Amino acid sequence: MSIPAFGLGTFRLKDDVVKASVKTAVELGYRAIDTAQIYDNEAAVGDALAESGVPREELYITTKIWIENLAADKLIDSLKESLCKLKMDYVDLTLIHWPSPGQAVSVAETMQALVEAKKMGLTREIGISNFTVALMQEAIDAVGADQIATNQIELSPFLQNQTVVDFARENGIAVTSYMTLAYGEALKDATIIAIAERHNATPAQIVLAWALHLGYAVIPSSTKRENLASNLLAQKLVLSDADMQEIAALEKNGRLVSPEGLAPAWD
Repeated sequence: MSIPAFGLGTFRLKDDVVKASVKTAVELGYRAIDTAQIYDNEAAVGDALAESGVPREELYITTKIWIENLAADKLIDSLKESLCKLKMDYVDLTLIHWPSPGQAVSVAETMQALVEAKKMGLTREIGISNFTVALMQEAIDAVGADQIATNQIELSPFLQNQTVVDFARENGIAVTSYMTLAYGEALKDATIIAIAERHNATPAQIVLAWALHLGYAVIPSSTKRENLASNLLAQKLVLSDADMQEIAALEKNGRLVSPEGLAPAWD
């Protein structure tokens, strides 16, 4: 997997809040930061990274193209604007944030524009987010699976998204999990709490270790230093096969993110 396995998410964090989160994370050793045009925080993220003093080449920055900018005549200009806000010459990964509602812009058109952005050096890698199997197939048909670094999808113990995961794996596309902690609901689950107690770990560490064990990249967010530090330690946790089976049994198709007018027909 070319993308880092562990990163920092910035969804719903803005202005000084996101700046503090990113600065603290970078101090603690995070090097992958995930943002998006629609988060309205690229400039604050850029400020935090500029002030961190960490060399650009040590960072892995992801942004996502919003649906209004998916057309070929808008995508590259919008990405240049994102770079301007981030105070960078390039990002490491650019994703289609959501498929174009009603296929107003074809997957092929956007993927080809992303390939062009990559050729121009604006982004090192390209990928997709919130794509179903059918949409992934369209992306593969348009530019080839080898061009698609990842599909970033909602994935938690309660929504394991196995159909999408299996298809991505068959085609060599890495999976990035967002909402891994299920808005914190996973941290209250009795099974996860029991596993955490066995490992002398936090529930968050258990859930993140589960996702990492399955080979997914994770991008949890937090505004608290102790949680940012604690989450990182999930990389050192080794779960048993029995632990993994117990968490696998928590699947209940518990999707939390499905915005009306934006969500595709989920698998």
